[in-house]
Amino acid sequence: MRTGARLGVDVGRARIGVARCDAGGLLATPVETVARATDGDADVARILAIAREYEVIEIVVGNPLSLSGASTASTDDAIVFAERLASSGVPVRLVDERLSTVSAQQALRATGKSTRKQRPIIDQVAAVIILQHAIDAERDFNRPPGRTIENHEGPSPL
Repeated sequence: MRTGARLGVDVGRARIGVARCDAGGLLATPVETVARATDGDADVARILAIAREYEVIEIVVGNPLSLSGASTASTDDAIVFAERLASSGVPVRLVDERLSTVSAQQALRATGKSTRKQRPIIDQVAAVIILQHAIDAERDFNRPPGRTIENHEGPSPL
């Protein structure tokens, strides 16, 4: 298992959930929900600022494949967003996130949160699930999960 904190990102059309883990890669925790920028790069800039703040070694972005494993419009959107992050030089990894939002909704419902009260934090919980799955998989299989999004812009700014 590589040492170093990581960010987990759940890309949605309106909001982006962000989570982080400790340097030992043991536990993912929610950080914040970032509004999706309709134009410009305010969303990418905010996530990169969070990455710098926590001194992460990489950003893990959820890849929302369909249950059959096929790409969807959301898959394409997440890949484009991951490429935008990677173009800034930060290491980015794309990992399978099938059912993370469903799992997040179930977890919040189990705590007694109404659907209306879930909305502000559901994306953060989904990001926690994505990141926790990634760090657990790396620990179990002794290799980083998913695939790296190639950086074509030079060294990491982190």
